[in-house]
Amino acid sequence: MPTLIFDIETVGQDFDQFDQTTQASLTRWIERAANDKKEHGKLLEEVKNGTSFSPLTGEIVALGVYDLTKKQGAVYYQAPDKKEPEVEEIGCKLKAMSEKEILEKFWELADKYDTFVSFNGRTFDVPFILIRSAMHKIRPSKDLMSNRYLSSQKYGAKHIDLLDQLNFYGAGLRKGNLHLYCRAFGIKSPKQGVSGSEVGELFKAKKYLSIAKYNVGDLVATAELYEYWQKYLQF
Repeated sequence: MPTLIFDIETVGQDFDQFDQTTQASLTRWIERAANDKKEHGKLLEEVKNGTSFSPLTGEIVALGVYDLTKKQGAVYYQAPDKKEPEVEEIGCKLKAMSEKEILEKFWELADKYDTFVSFNGRTFDVPFILIRSAMHKIRPSKDLMSNRYLSSQKYGAKHIDLLDQLNFYGAGLRKGNLHLYCRAFGIKSPKQGVSGSEVGELFKAKKYLSIAKYNVGDLVATAELYEYWQKYLQF
């Protein structure tokens, strides 16, 4: 059964460039939550730095796919106003294109696979991909959000979210991130050197290829983590 690992990187829009109504929609809760001026300022900064977490205020700048059987993949990434050469990193081809082209390519590839693997994809990656696709008037080729529990995924595409599996659907005491699970299982972490929180700064600095290479690390680590789960934890 063909299996596709996938992962996205996102950046947020500049909060100060939003219209007043949008800014108010994003920050009105702060007035109720902040106890003083200092806390208000801290929460406001969190909102400004968190626009990349919503498809309504952010966009996809890199989307990686990795065929588990072939051990090959690709990262499609944005490089606006800059011509980037097509290169290869750990078996993954890195190709620059627009967000719309990235999403069109993803759904074109998704149509060829039966099983999809992500880390926190059900909570973040897939909803983000779906909303951004809708904004570009692109219809998904597979339903990657049906039935959270694997035992209920009997028809159509199977989406294995490793965060769900490794945390036993919330039964674990505390959710770990990709770095912590990789560290625990002796897998090389992709979070050493660059982290997801730095993607926005790299994008501003036009270091687009660095973002794509970081995404490759996430793909490879997720693939290794999936194989570890299959061998020791899957029932």
